[in-house]
Amino acid sequence: MTVLTPAPIDQEDEEMLVPHSDLVEGPQPMEVVAQGEAGNATENQQVEDPQSSRFTWRIENFSRLNAKKLYSEIFVVGGYKWRILIFPKGNNVDHLSMYLDVADSATLPYGWSRYAQFSLSVVNQIHSKYSIRKDTQHQFNARESDWGFTSFMGLSDLYDPCRGYLLNDTCIVEAEVIVRRVVDYWAYDSKKETGFVGLKNQGATCYMNSLLQFLYHIPYFRKAVYHMPTTENDIPSASIPLALQSLFYKLQYSDSSVATKDLTKSFGWDTYDSFMQHDVQELNRVLCEKLEDKMKGTVVEGTIQQLFEGHHMNYIECINVDYKSTRKESFYDLQLDVKGCRDVYASFDKYVEVERLEGDNKYHAEQYGLQDAKKGVLFIDFPPVLQLQLKRFEYDFMRDTMVKINDRYEFPVQLDLDRENGKYLSPDADRRVRNLYTLHSVLVHSGGVHGGHYYAFIRPTLSDQWYKFDDERVTKEDIKRALEEQYGGEEELPQTNPGFNNTPFKFTKYSNAYMLVYIRESDKEKVICNVDEKDIAEHLRERLKREQEEKEIKKKEKAEAHLYTIIKVARDEDLVEQIGRDIYFDLVDHDKVRSFRIQKQMPFNLFKEEVAKEFGIPVQFQRFWLWAKRQNHTYRPNRPLTHLEETQTVGQLREVSNKVHNAELKLFLEVEFGLDLRPIPPPDKTKDDILLFFKLYDPEKEELRYVGRLFVKAMGKPTEILTNLNEMAGYAPDEEIDLYEEIKFEPQVMCEPIDRKFTFRSSQLEDGDIVCFQKSLPVDVGDRFRYPDVPSFLEYVRNRQVVHFRALEKPKEDDFCLELSKLHTYDDVVERVARQLGLDDPSKIRLTSHNCYSQQPKPQPIKYRGVDHLSDMLVHYNQTSDILYYEVLDIPLPELQGLKTLKVTFHHATKDEVSIHTIRLPKQSTVGDVINELKTKVELSHPSAELRLLEVFYHKIYKIFPSSEKIENINDQYWTLRAEEIPEEEKNLSPHDRLIHVYHFTKETAQNQMQQIQNFGEPFFLVIHEGETLAEVKERIQKKLQVPDEEFVKWKFAFLSLGRPEYLQDSDIVSSRFQRRDVYGAWEQYLGLEHSDNAPKRAYAANQNRHAFEKPVKIYN
Repeated sequence: MTVLTPAPIDQEDEEMLVPHSDLVEGPQPMEVVAQGEAGNATENQQVEDPQSSRFTWRIENFSRLNAKKLYSEIFVVGGYKWRILIFPKGNNVDHLSMYLDVADSATLPYGWSRYAQFSLSVVNQIHSKYSIRKDTQHQFNARESDWGFTSFMGLSDLYDPCRGYLLNDTCIVEAEVIVRRVVDYWAYDSKKETGFVGLKNQGATCYMNSLLQFLYHIPYFRKAVYHMPTTENDIPSASIPLALQSLFYKLQYSDSSVATKDLTKSFGWDTYDSFMQHDVQELNRVLCEKLEDKMKGTVVEGTIQQLFEGHHMNYIECINVDYKSTRKESFYDLQLDVKGCRDVYASFDKYVEVERLEGDNKYHAEQYGLQDAKKGVLFIDFPPVLQLQLKRFEYDFMRDTMVKINDRYEFPVQLDLDRENGKYLSPDADRRVRNLYTLHSVLVHSGGVHGGHYYAFIRPTLSDQWYKFDDERVTKEDIKRALEEQYGGEEELPQTNPGFNNTPFKFTKYSNAYMLVYIRESDKEKVICNVDEKDIAEHLRERLKREQEEKEIKKKEKAEAHLYTIIKVARDEDLVEQIGRDIYFDLVDHDKVRSFRIQKQMPFNLFKEEVAKEFGIPVQFQRFWLWAKRQNHTYRPNRPLTHLEETQTVGQLREVSNKVHNAELKLFLEVEFGLDLRPIPPPDKTKDDILLFFKLYDPEKEELRYVGRLFVKAMGKPTEILTNLNEMAGYAPDEEIDLYEEIKFEPQVMCEPIDRKFTFRSSQLEDGDIVCFQKSLPVDVGDRFRYPDVPSFLEYVRNRQVVHFRALEKPKEDDFCLELSKLHTYDDVVERVARQLGLDDPSKIRLTSHNCYSQQPKPQPIKYRGVDHLSDMLVHYNQTSDILYYEVLDIPLPELQGLKTLKVTFHHATKDEVSIHTIRLPKQSTVGDVINELKTKVELSHPSAELRLLEVFYHKIYKIFPSSEKIENINDQYWTLRAEEIPEEEKNLSPHDRLIHVYHFTKETAQNQMQQIQNFGEPFFLVIHEGETLAEVKERIQKKLQVPDEEFVKWKFAFLSLGRPEYLQDSDIVSSRFQRRDVYGAWEQYLGLEHSDNAPKRAYAANQNRHAFEKPVKIYN
């Protein structure tokens, strides 16, 4: 549970409990652990005594930090090393992002994990009781080595000095960590405990899992899905019906949690979609529309409508004349208001509330003109399965942002929609149908507006037993947990000193119901029907049983793995098959050769009989060689097994061959053939005999293939085997050939000519070495071929890379492919791209690398000649991509990189106009240069007008830039840069005049009942004169802002210092409040104009006013 001390800021976004991720550049993937369930993960678990500690981190010069992320010093708790990770400007959100990180995760042994409960806090240095603290817990491991809050607190509140979180530009962060060693969390068996299994989470698919569980537990729907026509030739990942059938079958018959990857693949989603939280209601509608479409023309056509479709009537009825307009509409779900409604009945009352159309809002009725009228909605019929979407998320126009409504909202187990004589029903409704409903499912959202965790409480058979479906985990729950605890609202913390008259501290419950599913009593038998194997197509049962059997075999093999050894036997036939097709270097891919699963206790001689049966090679003609990994990372046959070794067991032999503990034994089977092509006993091998393998290269076909092996004498010379090699190649006996030794290919290719004059031993050739040969080419012929010799061909093969290029503005679509070399330089690559695009100047090409995790372009493009080779462009951490993004610039990239681009909003002095201008200047330029450039682009009130540049953040002016300041360090990503004319009165200030800040504000009541100041609108400067009263100042402000009298009389005026307003009277002398000059943080003393924010939102709103709206759901197939 997230516990907050009272805070003078809105705690809407306190949900974002996620592993931090640099993978996401763009909308952040969000999978969030349910904060309301903080106690659940360790239920019924034995834990050792915890070890705890508090760590405090003072961060100075906080607002001047340029680093995207920052780590604290390392501290130790429970014998483990930890540190805090923060993103001072937010991890792709307009909130401070903060996480607890395992400091030494990179060096920990494979499979490590540790469990901790922890809290992270930002200390309020003015009033400590307003400090913001968030608690959670996590099982840390290699994949999730940090965990915390992406939206810890709004940047506007953090950087607002009057709030107290930044004092003297210092921020204080605290972490409290309790380390526990969890014993048996993973031992919980959902099937055994509940009879049901959960769904695996792909990254951020808990919202989809809760929806799928609800749909699965509508048996009539499940039966219809089973009866959708599919065939044994369909592939689940390409067919939504088959993927859903497969998923439902596994939920019904599996013993462990079920994966959803085939289903999301059938939607046409990629990995990025799976890491993106979508709107559940939208997914529900889109999925049902898809299924409805795919059910057309089948035996289950119309199922979706029969289950979920209801109808209502929109009407407008004139009061004074006999005229009524009606329109019938269908619905699959109903959106009910939560705000202002205590329960479901209150929401239905509001839904059918009659609106009066009168005065300026009269209704234009045909033939009768404008008339007073009543407008409303009544229901014609309700569906058997009623889906109620609770409007927990709304747009707050005052704050210009989305908010989550956590108000208490009750819902009954039995819902009577015929109540009060059918007040919700239209005259056309069939009154014989009894609209009495029973609650079936409660879908819950835990978190805030930008993300959270989803799970569901379901009564599959409408019995008294509820179950909680939380991704992979299913638990039995009581009715209180499923209903009352999901109403939302506030909860009191237990009093620490019950004997004292303490005011109980209440906190908002961020876990609450957002969707309810009711089933009509009269349709219970039909909807909660029996679904068994006869409802499932034979081919589907066979397919899934086969999958299950394979899974069981693998499980059994895994359990018995310690009793067996895998022996992989490579033969000449494998080398012929693979070299030049699958591989070019070394001799064989061992994963593609015949493997045998043999009991370790079996004598090797008996294994040879198995080989004889498999390959038809009698035991006496078999000779096995052990493979060895050489220091240069090549893998070659090293030596034949001795007769003594062949009498040992397979297990003993594996231990001899493997210094590294490995369950596999790799062998090469040598078989010699006589002239009649029948196997013969292998020749005796002495120390003087060397086994060499031969590959043949054809430069004309650019083809390399395996042609055989030979034993040669160590003191022999290559000239002695030339005839044999020509015979292997099919050449004339006297054909001139060149020989090369393939030495290694990591980290680069080494392939050197073999001197025929030296002996094989002098050339340092040994057993298992590879000799490549080709016809000798005349000097003048070599130029005809791209790769005239073996070394150049192997170099090409080692480094060739097909790259998929995509236009940056269309990052999902391949535009063209080019075959390049990993050794190509930056210039080589952009030159090839420019040639492909028909562009004369390659320097106008800008490339961006691919993020393998988010499947998106990286946020920063590649700088001009910023990398040496193509291989550097394709690497992302430890992964290699084959995708690059390109842009065509209007100026050369080197020139662009020498420039700084700023977005400046210009406010016209006399007109109510704002324009945005992109200023591009050399990085060494000054603010004065920006102003001069801007003057050429904007309309001034008079030719000699002077401009200034301001830094505006959350409706306050933080800085007037000196004209001499360099623009290189100006950041317009988080602040708005505003340019305006300097008013004449400011140029001629007398010694007693003051230039003050004037801001608009409203007061809001936060959830902890404290009044909060919210600034809005455009801040400005105003000159006030000595002795000037508020009445005189007000007159000038009204004239400046051109506010009508009837509106202006409602405005209040206050002097604000550190966020506390002191309201002024017309007779007050304003200048007496602003006595100090050059105060650091002058923006915190200002004249406040209190009034409602009813101005239209400008389309040019700067970065700090952006909203993270959710990505629309699309099912592509």
